[in-house]
Amino acid sequence: MAPWLDAFVPAFGLLLLGAALKRVLLRDEAIWAGMERLTFWVLLPSLIVTALSAVDLATLPLGRMALSIWGALAVGTVASTALARALGHGHAAMTSVLQGGIRFNNLMGFAICGALFGAPGLALAAVSTGLIVPVVQTVTVLAFLLGRGGAPPGPLTLLRQVLANPLMLACLIGFGLAALGGLPPGLSRLVAALGQGSIALGLLCVGAALSLGTLGAQAPTQALTGALKLVGMPALAWGLAALLGLPPLETAVAVTFMALPTAPTSYVMARAMGGDAPLMAAITTTEHVAAAATLPFWLSLLVGAYAIAAP
Repeated sequence: MAPWLDAFVPAFGLLLLGAALKRVLLRDEAIWAGMERLTFWVLLPSLIVTALSAVDLATLPLGRMALSIWGALAVGTVASTALARALGHGHAAMTSVLQGGIRFNNLMGFAICGALFGAPGLALAAVSTGLIVPVVQTVTVLAFLLGRGGAPPGPLTLLRQVLANPLMLACLIGFGLAALGGLPPGLSRLVAALGQGSIALGLLCVGAALSLGTLGAQAPTQALTGALKLVGMPALAWGLAALLGLPPLETAVAVTFMALPTAPTSYVMARAMGGDAPLMAAITTTEHVAAAATLPFWLSLLVGAYAIAAP
């Protein structure tokens, strides 16, 4: 019981604390905006670089893990688009359903995988992030750009948009350092120290950004998008992992990341690129509330199926 409490109480407790701090103590939006930028541009990339640089790429079943994750993302992309069309949404709302269906809160993934599976789980969480970010970033950017009309964006435009994401840069640096043997002494401690603050500060910011007032805004769309993201995506990833013979711990981490609620930055992207920002806010809040039940469910199935011992 203790490992489960250590995994889920901090993750969801920090969300609740962030929501409370926003309403009681730190009401200034500028404070939270600054913390979000610090987390997104410095702290979380440092955590990813630290975790990835320690991975032994030669022993990692990277190909099978990639196929499991990318296969789920491909089906999720098609399903999200079809769901939005079936509900009669226009392009702007479709991009919000798409982000709700395939994006993920990697901060929560790092917190839970690190608590349940220790350092190996944290390293595989970074690997999962490295596999997910370029695909999701490319798909969502392409979806927004295609909605503006005119000629489809060229490869260089897409590449610039993807590489502008600091998480993508962190993944490339982390994989490169892993191939070279890891971070050099001294620098490794500095980067690790920066990364240690990312989860707590980031989850506080996520909690501050959630709004319970949006829970019933567009109930059918929120419920169906949440079901796709929190139930359909992890089930699909697990099926693909089993089909490909992915080892237990890699399967557990891949499925966990597919079971995460959507990224809080989805709202920022929707607002900046012409999406349906109110719908995105509603989907984000709904998925985080529902994940309090669905994430423990999936983790209990995974740990039971593979007898994975907590550290």
